[in-house]
Amino acid sequence: MTGPVFEAALFDLDGTLVDTEPRSQAAWRRLFLAHGVPHDQPMLASFAGRPGKAILTEHRHSFDRRHTVDELFAEAMSYATSYATAPAAPVPGAVELVRALHSSGLPVGVVTSATRDYARAELDALALSALLAVLVTAEDVAAGKPSPEGYLAGCRTLGVGPERTLVFEDAPAGVAAAKAAGAYCVAVATTQPASALGAADLVVPDLSGLRWADGCLEQR
Repeated sequence: MTGPVFEAALFDLDGTLVDTEPRSQAAWRRLFLAHGVPHDQPMLASFAGRPGKAILTEHRHSFDRRHTVDELFAEAMSYATSYATAPAAPVPGAVELVRALHSSGLPVGVVTSATRDYARAELDALALSALLAVLVTAEDVAAGKPSPEGYLAGCRTLGVGPERTLVFEDAPAGVAAAKAAGAYCVAVATTQPASALGAADLVVPDLSGLRWADGCLEQR
């Protein structure tokens, strides 16, 4: 048995509920190649869990100044859309866990660095949108992960304190955001090695080995 009795659960989206990281990295790689910007795999992996516009703002100096951050972000999103020829696969155990939490009466939400339209499309593909009590996206916060703002907003909307909230994440930035908010964090090693997620309270390979019972999370 892990953690206290929880009263709400918040999930990250990409890499936590749905396996979209390969698609995201391919889109970033294509953007950087199109503009002749040097990059490598560790650099692309470090973007996981962070808002796209925040990433581009940090790397703005590497692009031609004629292109705005908004233009570059729109270009990256167009590449991501072109790779999305079929729905991405859910992370093992993700859909089942969300349904189990919802069925038990626990309020469930998603806090993502993605845009609202993108998040809605992915959640609709998983048939999870109707189960969510809150959806916090990049448009809803002034500072993205690793800032705790998104998770604090989710807890506030649900009326549950962070210390009674169970957060599921896959990236170091997301783990940092959850812990800064004061939540209990379970990290899934789907996009990052377990060693990069050590700040989480619990690290698991995916969500298939977790079970919800009597208000507590159990490992099978």
